[in-house]
Parts: sequence; structure tokens; C-alpha cells
Amino acid sequence: MSIIEATGLARTFVVGKRAIEAVRGVDIRVEAGEIVGFLGPNGAGKTTTLRMLTTLLRPTAGTATVAGLDLARDPAGIRRRIGYVAQTGGTDGACLVVEELVSQARLYGYGRAEAIRRAGTLLDQLDLSGLGRRHIRTLSGGQRRRLDLAMGLVHSPQLIFLDEPTVGLDPQSRSNLWDHIRRLRATESATVFLTTHYLDEADVLCDRILVIDDGRIVADGAPAALKRRISGDVVTLNVAVDAERAGKLLGEEPVVQNVSIDDQTLRLTVSARGEEAFVPILRTLDRAGIVLQSLQIAQPTLDDVFLTLTGRSLRDAA
Repeated sequence: MSIIEATGLARTFVVGKRAIEAVRGVDIRVEAGEIVGFLGPNGAGKTTTLRMLTTLLRPTAGTATVAGLDLARDPAGIRRRIGYVAQTGGTDGACLVVEELVSQARLYGYGRAEAIRRAGTLLDQLDLSGLGRRHIRTLSGGQRRRLDLAMGLVHSPQLIFLDEPTVGLDPQSRSNLWDHIRRLRATESATVFLTTHYLDEADVLCDRILVIDDGRIVADGAPAALKRRISGDVVTLNVAVDAERAGKLLGEEPVVQNVSIDDQTLRLTVSARGEEAFVPILRTLDRAGIVLQSLQIAQPTLDDVFLTLTGRSLRDAA
């Protein structure tokens, strides 16, 4: 069952006398229970799309249903059914942790007793036990980000939007937050739609990735499938001599898509799995009498995918 389904969703901004098409008619489908990463370089339309799906920005064109409700007809109903954790968070540093959670729960209509119970449950689930009477400003970055997540979960939403959930966190805090996000899906059957600039985060955490560039969806698939479809494996080899000659000969092999040479190091992009390309590469060098000193095989990264799709590196954009 689709928990997000958007067709032709678009947004145009008018700046002075200019019309700027930030999002140019995207189609998005997210199934219940998925963890979906929404990635793109800066200015690609990622934030605008996220703001439309969370009812913070009205689309110029297109239709969408979010959490089973029509985006145009019932935005208030959608807000009651979704959780949204913004990149900068929304907590008040002067408040106590438990007070902030209880207040958030009361805003969603919980009675005081139930709000206190719900706050205690979330503090336990997100490893914040014992911190309820602390002022928010005294929390570490990782603790404060887990509190942001708790604020978005206080009403038990089945669809959670996370905008750059681990930005600025140290590696251990990032890894801990990944575990909490996975647990949401495992224990709460929640669907997670997140944006991130961390490619390792998208690769490890997401079931599926949507790539947006210039206001359009340019790729949709599982991380491994995207890497396999868009970029071949990379074979790096060193030869003792005749690197230019080796590069020319290997470039004529059907399995080799691209050759780059740096001193005596050759970097080959191959159309098959690196292990399958290994044999014809060795045979070509052996026939030519070129001595191979070392060889490495690496799978493409998501940054290779971005470079292929957009001509830009997502790391550079970040």
C-alpha cells in the first residue's frame, strides 16, 4: 500500500518578473514500511519537494496523497498523521527535556497523564532515560538530535519525514541514530522518508533512493541496483612499464568502458563485474608482454552514481 503517492508535483516561484521552476513535475511513490532516501545536489528541488509533502508549501501543480489523505484538500489531517523532524530541530534550550515532550504531546490532544506516559516511553526508547529533568541546552549534539526525533514521534505517526537527521553529529552518534531509525520500522511499522548529504548513510540505511536534479527525479532504486545500473566496477592496476600502450590495448577490450592513466597506474571502468573483467584484462596484458604489478577491484559508490547522473559530486555540493 502506498503511503506517499505524488503525480506531476511542481512548484514555481516568482522572483521579481522571473518564474523559477524549483520542482518540475515529479512522480513519487513510497510503500508503507520503506526507508526511502531523497537525495540531490543543492538547488535540485529536494527541500522544496519535502516542504510540499509535509504541507509547509502549496504545490503549483500536481496531486498527491500523503498518509492516505489528499494533500490539497486535507493538509491539517496530514499534519496530524505524520511526524516531521527539521534539520535545525525545534526545541527550546531553556526548557526541561520532559517538559518539551509533554507540551508537544498535549498539542496533539493527549491528556496530561497520557502525555507524561508517552514522554517517558520515548525517553526510554531513544536512550534518553535519566535526562528528563535536564535543560535542553545542556544536552550533547547526539542527545539533542534524539530529542528532536522524539518530538516528531510523540503522536505515534506511521510516516516520518527526517530532514538531514544526522548533520553535524560525530560518527558514533550518527550510527546510534541509524539504529533508532531502523528500530522505528521494525517495532512501529513506520515509514521513513529522509534527506541526507551523507552517501554512506543513504547506502546503509535506505531500502530505496530517489535522486532529484534540476527539479526532476532522475533515478529511483535500491542503492546496490543504482550503482550497478549506472556505474560499472572500477579496476585499478599498476604496470611496470608501457602504461600508455597498456591503456590503448585495454581500451579496445569490449568489457572496458573507460581508461584513465596516471603515471604507471591505470583506472578502468568496466561494464561487467570486476571479477568477470579480470580474466580478459590479464590475457591482454600477458599477450603484450606487459608485467602487471598490482590489481584492485572496487564497486562504484553512490557518488559515482551522482557524478554520472548530474555531472556533479554530491560531496562537493554538500
